[in-house]
Amino acid sequence: MVRTSDRHAPRDPGGLYPTPPLPEQSQPHPGTGERMEPMPDHGENSYRGADRMTGRIALITGADSGIGRAVALAFAREGADVAFCYLPEEQDDADTTTALIEQAGRRALPIAGDLRDQAFCNGLVARCVEELGGLDVLVNNAAYQMSQPDGLAAISTEQFDRVMRTNLYGMFWLTRSALAHLRPGAVIINSASVQAYKPSPHLLDYAMTKAAIVAFTHGLALQLAPDGIRVNAVAPGPVWTPLIPATMDEEKVAHFGEQSPLGRAAQPAEMAPAYVFLASPGASYITGEILNATGGTPLP
Repeated sequence: MVRTSDRHAPRDPGGLYPTPPLPEQSQPHPGTGERMEPMPDHGENSYRGADRMTGRIALITGADSGIGRAVALAFAREGADVAFCYLPEEQDDADTTTALIEQAGRRALPIAGDLRDQAFCNGLVARCVEELGGLDVLVNNAAYQMSQPDGLAAISTEQFDRVMRTNLYGMFWLTRSALAHLRPGAVIINSASVQAYKPSPHLLDYAMTKAAIVAFTHGLALQLAPDGIRVNAVAPGPVWTPLIPATMDEEKVAHFGEQSPLGRAAQPAEMAPAYVFLASPGASYITGEILNATGGTPLP
């Protein structure tokens, strides 16, 4: 029996991860996991592969840190070679991701650039195919957000443009470019969010893009089903990544994740298995699906 006084306390059934309140902290964007307290867990010491992606070639956006790094590490330990992109100012984090992929015995192809540039997106796919030999799994994960507690009036056109071009234009350009190289059995996985269904007022523009990603996933899955290409998405809840201290005020950071039924933010390592599942042969009859990983928050 749960005592009333404990009913709303932070909950971590396994006792593995920290629960709020966390130390108040901030970083300049884009942030780095090395300066976060506590440091995020990407599965470095816990993820064990089972040869579910042997011989596959994956391209992941935004894999220098956070969910992207956890997915890159997991894919590599499952047997995949991994290309990934990152912003030039994230070089140190990208080097760490590269080392994790190579320590798993797989090829890593780190590529610096900005997804807001259409030419970069086209070149990203071309380099992956040329240097790694093909493309089997595309993960559209990179995103930009900036909290605006003062609401819509505080969202500048410059911010709105950056959010849209990073989260939507980049995904559109990259996916369109990839289609020429994807064969039956290939997989596209997009990173949606709980924000697509339950938008936080201070993340209005970001939430708009995540709702669009859900629609893009559903529509593209129908479009590519006759070609034998599956398209799915993962909708994370709150996840402890550098984006949080880099885009939210310190008080919000300290209480980040409290709103989830599990009472805490997820670690990136807890998201990676969802991407591995959707990329693996075990999900061969699943397309057009949004896999919710929200810590218990119910979504449609």
